[in-house]
Amino acid sequence: MRRSRLVVFVSSLLLAAGAALTGATAAHGSPLAATGGYVALGDSYSSGVGAGGYISSSGNCKRSTKAYPYLWNAAHAPASFTFAACSGARTDDVLANQLGGLNSSTGLVSISVGGNDAGFADVMTTCVTSSDSTCLSRINTARAYVDSTLPGKLDTVYSSISSKAPNAKVVVLGYPRFYRLGTLCLGLSETKRSAINNAADQLDTAVAKRAAAHGFVFGDVRTTFGGHEICSGNSWLHSLSLLNIGESYHPTAGGQSGGYLPVLNGAV
Repeated sequence: MRRSRLVVFVSSLLLAAGAALTGATAAHGSPLAATGGYVALGDSYSSGVGAGGYISSSGNCKRSTKAYPYLWNAAHAPASFTFAACSGARTDDVLANQLGGLNSSTGLVSISVGGNDAGFADVMTTCVTSSDSTCLSRINTARAYVDSTLPGKLDTVYSSISSKAPNAKVVVLGYPRFYRLGTLCLGLSETKRSAINNAADQLDTAVAKRAAAHGFVFGDVRTTFGGHEICSGNSWLHSLSLLNIGESYHPTAGGQSGGYLPVLNGAV
């Protein structure tokens, strides 16, 4: 009888320990993120402009089979996958056109947005075609927008995501620095390259702060892109391309798989 009671007691302990371990793993691994639906929102850095392999039905949104959302879906097979990210999207575009796939069953949401609101394309055009002083002036205008207006825009988007997908883990992906500094490199001056990098840092700081305020995870890609900036000799970013101007200053397929995907994997 004593031996039987001991067996029951030990069995109960093992079951309790197993349940505790299972619970700990689930909490750490965010089970809904793995088993629920995945919705990928955002701009060209999430749609995969620059990576090639565009899905014809996505039209001008240029969603790529080599973009990090598509790669994550292929590797993890979530319950459903909605690839809504679109080239050129601003915060207002996300609100108007991209949130339809969100619901209470959504387990994971990824998003990159804010660069177009801040005038990324115009900044780069100005800096490529104008003097250092004109470039710096345009960058300062963008930086002022990031400080004054963008946080409120991000708050509206993030609140809408939380409202429509209350059970989802939300990963907000940032932007890489564009240039490796201190190297001999044709194209923009060191002054312009440094100012563009500083603006990218300011944008990431603003995005990360608002993401944290909403309880979201910020995925910082500056580390993974380190050593792979333009002028690095092994760039994961397109420099100016006159043959395909829209892909200029966007991640290559290597930037999506080596720069963005590992950050999303680490955040989930």
